[in-house]
Amino acid sequence: MSLTLRDVHGGFYGGPETGGLQAELARIPQADGSLVVVPGAANDFSEEMLASLLTLSDVYLTGYHGAHMGGVEAGNTVTVIGDGAVGLSAVLASRQLGAERIILMGRHTSRTDLGVEFGATDVVAERGQEGIAKVMDLTSGEGSHVVIEAVGHMPAYEQAYGVVRPGGIISRVGVPQYEEAPIGFGSLFGKNARLAGGPAPVRAYMECGIEQVLGGEIIPGKVFDRSLSLSDAPAAYAAMDHREALKVMLTV
Repeated sequence: MSLTLRDVHGGFYGGPETGGLQAELARIPQADGSLVVVPGAANDFSEEMLASLLTLSDVYLTGYHGAHMGGVEAGNTVTVIGDGAVGLSAVLASRQLGAERIILMGRHTSRTDLGVEFGATDVVAERGQEGIAKVMDLTSGEGSHVVIEAVGHMPAYEQAYGVVRPGGIISRVGVPQYEEAPIGFGSLFGKNARLAGGPAPVRAYMECGIEQVLGGEIIPGKVFDRSLSLSDAPAAYAAMDHREALKVMLTV
């Protein structure tokens, strides 16, 4: 898939100029280009299909973006750091792109079990240096061709440059909660490792994602393990924050 990922007219929802989309009604900027019509009628789709289509607005295509920017291809070893909805989506996308081995770093069994269903070949629950050592052991000391960091915290970034192999790529799609991070000889430079990723331009991947969902190639909607009404959005965020839910689907 060859796509242009940069647009000077791009932007974000949920700011002062453009409100968020967790509302009954929304004003869509650049609507002719940003809204996408799914073939068929809504009542033609099962709840499972609708859930999978919903992931294309965010989590699945963010995970795909991580894999795409990391250059995942057939035969690669990929390490995904983080067992949230984006991390699990990155596992699914890496499998779609042909990764031979996918190591998922996460410690919540209910989530990593779904990761295995999505295509993870190994699960590493350990963190920090212990986790790095485990991944290096699994890869015979070589590390991973691609590391997808789907957390955004410094320890996850440290794990990422600890397990990437020489010449490999770290693709970050977890929103970084820091501005400064190691890029010197002991982290990136010495390994000739590259740093990629960033906010996902999900619109760029949308048509292909819709085809895959409608064709039954992927079922990313499995990341939703709870459904609540829009008025219960605060409770949904609390459930995810307390690790009581992986991803909550809001309905009107």
